[in-house]
Amino acid sequence: MLIATHTVQQPQAPLTHGGNLAAARVMFPDAPEPFIDLSTGINPYSYPLPQIPPDCFSRLPDQAAVRRLAAIAARSYGAPSEDCVVPAPGTQILLPQVATLVAPGRAAILGPTYAEHVRAAALAGHHANEVRDVDQLRSADLAIIVNPNNPDGRIVPNAEILDIARDLRRHDGILVVDEAFADVAPSSVSLVGDVDCGNVVVLRSFGKFFGLAGLRLGFAIAAPNLANRLDQMLGPWAVSGPAIFIGETALADASWKSQMLARLEKAAQRLDLLLANSGLEILGGTSLYRLTRSSRAQELFNHLGRTGILVRSFVEDPTWVRWGLPPTEVAWQRLKQFYLLFPQPEQ
Repeated sequence: MLIATHTVQQPQAPLTHGGNLAAARVMFPDAPEPFIDLSTGINPYSYPLPQIPPDCFSRLPDQAAVRRLAAIAARSYGAPSEDCVVPAPGTQILLPQVATLVAPGRAAILGPTYAEHVRAAALAGHHANEVRDVDQLRSADLAIIVNPNNPDGRIVPNAEILDIARDLRRHDGILVVDEAFADVAPSSVSLVGDVDCGNVVVLRSFGKFFGLAGLRLGFAIAAPNLANRLDQMLGPWAVSGPAIFIGETALADASWKSQMLARLEKAAQRLDLLLANSGLEILGGTSLYRLTRSSRAQELFNHLGRTGILVRSFVEDPTWVRWGLPPTEVAWQRLKQFYLLFPQPEQ
């Protein structure tokens, strides 16, 4: 039986980030286990971990290993050279570092999007706000675009982004393009090959596409002078030995990437069919997540939570729900039942 028989206090606000199962269990203490976590955009079909040499744990990572990883990442992402690539312990830690590349001023983040960009820019001393019009980025000191966007999958064309970068260069502004989900977008979406224009920093997440978010690995890609400044901020040994080894192996595995892209696209189509048949409006997304709209989104969030399924709701828009991909066939079947179990309004 998937429905808990006890009532629980309704959550007062959506969870700030996806993946917070501890908070979900507090909200829904009677939910059946295991919880199915659909609240993130992390690939549930993770890269198979290679056998890690013991000295990755017993020795500090050397600079040669870091540069090997940077070279492989440059080839994988299409950077002009390895000198443009800065490996880091996840892109999250890079957000406030990148924001300090320009003196404190006005930061404009194209939204609605990942809320940490506003917080990180403010930590760096900027007056930071989300904006809705892409042209409002042009006069900022620090402009940030998430491309493809989280949560709706919006894509800003490269030509438009490069035009914004040109406007920013006129007053020494910096443009940050967060490509956390670009692995599942057409290769033409990425701006990595254009970072030598001088004032563009691209962030690439490793853990989302490879399904290894706990490894904490990501990259900043920029012109060598900016890349060197970021590298100096991070200091030595920023990335662990195991992360370097796994990152090298996975980024070089073109066959796995090709097969996974096809698998994710098929899974996303299956999710679309399930959601559309349930009467939800699909607003967009990527092959790692879908965003839907419903006037009963909060009821749906609570109902699913009581059945042991965690999705992502949003304080920014209470009609939104974001859905990740179920990890197993059992999880797919549990999710399939949600609409039949969801109480319908009285006529």
